[in-house]
Amino acid sequence: MIPTSTRTAPGPRFEHLRRLSTGPGLFEHADHQQPRPEHGYCLDDVSRALVVVCREPDPDRSLQELAQTYLDFTLAALQPDGSFHNRMRADGSWADAPVAGDWWGRAVWGLGVAATRGPTLELRRQAMDGFTVASRARVSPHHLRPGVFAALGATEVAAADPGNEDARELLRDVVRTVGVPSAAMVDPFWPWPERRLRYANAAVPEAMIVAGTVLQDRAALDHGFRLLDFLVRIETRDRHFSVTPVGGRDRAAAEPGFDQQPIEVSSLADACARAYDLSGDERWRRGVRTAWAWFLGDNDSRTPMFDAETGAGFDGLLRAGRNLNQGAESTLAALSTAQQAQRLGVFS
Repeated sequence: MIPTSTRTAPGPRFEHLRRLSTGPGLFEHADHQQPRPEHGYCLDDVSRALVVVCREPDPDRSLQELAQTYLDFTLAALQPDGSFHNRMRADGSWADAPVAGDWWGRAVWGLGVAATRGPTLELRRQAMDGFTVASRARVSPHHLRPGVFAALGATEVAAADPGNEDARELLRDVVRTVGVPSAAMVDPFWPWPERRLRYANAAVPEAMIVAGTVLQDRAALDHGFRLLDFLVRIETRDRHFSVTPVGGRDRAAAEPGFDQQPIEVSSLADACARAYDLSGDERWRRGVRTAWAWFLGDNDSRTPMFDAETGAGFDGLLRAGRNLNQGAESTLAALSTAQQAQRLGVFS
């Protein structure tokens, strides 16, 4: 049963996100509510934030300013070959060499959303220029997540500009990387393209669904829905989400795992929302409701995972409660899920 004190919420609240957004970016970690500047900033989180603020339907001036801050950080991290720095120290110096890791995919995702949904024409133009450069980079096909995240940005660009070949090639890449097995080759007990579930798993079927839609590839589309159906089934227990913990999960897992990460739930919300938008199937709308309910406390520990007053998300669901730290990734996961729940009318 969902705790009555957090059963409903009026919509995404951005107070904590603003608290973390000090200086040129978004502080990665927090000690309870307080940012920890000593850990600096990372592009992974800034890109997630760019997605969230740019898809807010009616951003106020402060959110528009945050969008520009996050875009400026992303473009500063971008290199001419399409790779990115990921980590910046609190003093503004980069702490790593630029490569095309997971953060490359997230940055392409953020740039794609900003290029089509950003709050100003100038911001959209800047983001589109960045997307064009970033889309030239590639990562090893053995690393699944970067291409998956990039595909989510590419589909935004392709929807606005169906002839954009950079976006279409990224979508082709993700279909090749995930693969589309024939029906006879699909293991009904484990159709997943990896031996273990890892993190943000639902981004994989979402990427296949959008790639199949844009490319008019029915096999890829059907495989995306097949993977999402599998993931929702395996991550549901007693009618609530019991998601993959931080250490991953394989087919032998029988009991709930901890600590569960909010990013896994938000990726389920995004994928189910996408599936509902494209199919109209009410089961996917229920999936968004179930994701939001997880944050309200309908989870394995019966513990609310966000602060309704500030919009902060807690860093992990534990067997006997929650991690009380409120970092950027978890806060953005709560905000993202709240956005989808509000858009589809499943807050209550």
